[in-house]
Amino acid sequence: MKVTVLGCGRWGTFHAWYANHIGHDVLLWGRKGSKHLQELRETRKNEYLELPESVALTEDIREALDFADTIVISISSQQLRGFAGQLAELGVLTGKRFVLCMKGLEIGTGKRLTTVFREAVGSEVPVAVWVGPGHVQDFTRGIPNCMVIAAADMQLTKELVDAFSSPLIRFYYGEDLLGTEIGAAAKNVIGLAAGMLDGFGYGSLKGALMARGTRELSRLIEKMGGDKMTVYGLSHLGDYEATLFSPHSNNRRFGEDLITGKPFSKLAEGVYTVEALMALAGEYHAELPICETVYEIVHNHKDPKEQLTQLFMRSTKSEQA
Repeated sequence: MKVTVLGCGRWGTFHAWYANHIGHDVLLWGRKGSKHLQELRETRKNEYLELPESVALTEDIREALDFADTIVISISSQQLRGFAGQLAELGVLTGKRFVLCMKGLEIGTGKRLTTVFREAVGSEVPVAVWVGPGHVQDFTRGIPNCMVIAAADMQLTKELVDAFSSPLIRFYYGEDLLGTEIGAAAKNVIGLAAGMLDGFGYGSLKGALMARGTRELSRLIEKMGGDKMTVYGLSHLGDYEATLFSPHSNNRRFGEDLITGKPFSKLAEGVYTVEALMALAGEYHAELPICETVYEIVHNHKDPKEQLTQLFMRSTKSEQA
């Protein structure tokens, strides 16, 4: 099978490496002038991995689309609408199937990424999401993990799982696209909170954060029409180790560095996702106390210690509430 990967950052480069690793022909695209693409052209390496010579590189988007019928997109979630619109303008999407490998919600609309993609390119173009736990650094060392692929069409889900499964990644079928996308996006917000706890030396509270974080997101997913149990699967709870505890997690590190006063320059999707989640909370009348606390700290610059203390000193209630 031929696979095109659009986006040559940390995860895009990994997806190209992985698809090649399991035997597919791969073309990796990066924007013209991209420092990531330039580095790969010069050294075949970035800070995470080394790409085999058999992975082709290009900055020509039409060449990238023409190369394969299975196209992986791995860019910042907030850039998806504009980027997908550019793809649609090329008029060569017939017969293509797309896999979104980002985790986030659109700021301003709170829309899921598959919804954003369909609005930009048309509802007839097949699209799925590929999410779940794991770190590039671990995968490239041969450490296996489990992930999930989900789409509105189960046949597409099964085809993609069959195409990408290997001893390195065991894929599961995602049967609830809405819950999978919300859970995958929201775990980055819980990761911000976990990093803040680390910054204060409150790591022992992460167990409570995990228990209550899944609970509040299950309420939102249910109100939106998804399966509340999806949040306890690979897209959310299953990704907590990689997001709440790992030194590799950008979201956890952002939260910790915010508390300790260190600069942090890498992408932390949870910063944007929490804004979208608060809009959804208002729309669906869902109580999201952890997400609200993170929002107040990150976007309204409220005192972190005071906000976190208030969160854990909320009024007594049933654990199931």
